[in-house]
Amino acid sequence: MKNDFIRHILFILTAFCLFNYSFGQTSYVTYNTTSSKANSIYKSKEDTLRKQFEAKGFKWPARYVYIRSFKYDSQLEVWIKNTSKEPYRLFKSYKVCMQSGTMGPKRLEGDFQVPEGIYHIDDFNPNSNYHLSLGLNYPNASDRILSDSLRPGGDIYIHGSCVSVGCVALNDQDIEDVFTITSYAKANGLEFIPVHVFPARYNVKKSADYLATTIRSKEHIKKFEDRLKEIFDYFNEHKQIPIILINKKGEYVLN
Repeated sequence: MKNDFIRHILFILTAFCLFNYSFGQTSYVTYNTTSSKANSIYKSKEDTLRKQFEAKGFKWPARYVYIRSFKYDSQLEVWIKNTSKEPYRLFKSYKVCMQSGTMGPKRLEGDFQVPEGIYHIDDFNPNSNYHLSLGLNYPNASDRILSDSLRPGGDIYIHGSCVSVGCVALNDQDIEDVFTITSYAKANGLEFIPVHVFPARYNVKKSADYLATTIRSKEHIKKFEDRLKEIFDYFNEHKQIPIILINKKGEYVLN
């Protein structure tokens, strides 16, 4: 009787979890497809993206998505993998057509700086004033420690329309790609989509030299950028995202 009771409880809990998972996915898909603009974009993009995925051996929709952007190099990359254990492979690199500020992280509202650091997508807006937008969780735990305590700023997005006052801007065709890929991955159950924003490509001499020159006299920024370089180097070597912690000083630490 006791074992039967336990099995019954486990059955109820499993059913409850499955219901909530299904409801969450349905709610997400319904939210985006109620936007006529988003629905039209999905229809126009899905077939092409599916074929591009298949040509590179990726499953559609994406099981795992990783985005990284480089400020000086004006590039945004979308990396994909089919299983958790296999290495990420580059799907496509997009041109960042506009971004404001210079090398170094965002630390104050209104400084027009594109943030640098370790983020994830926390908002999908198909009705953005900038065509489409994907929100980043700025300020994150590191930013809240290191940025202005009263006015760290916010509302940082990857978006279209090719204009920027602190965001990562793509042209409309490219944001449609990225928005569709991430939206379908989210609806397919991918809860966490990491976005890493680096000042420059550390392994490209011109980019690394520019960064070094820009921050030469700014020791606090140099230390911050060195930590980001460790994350960049780890991914380039292993094609996996490392476990990243934030210490009490707001510094990124590889675990």
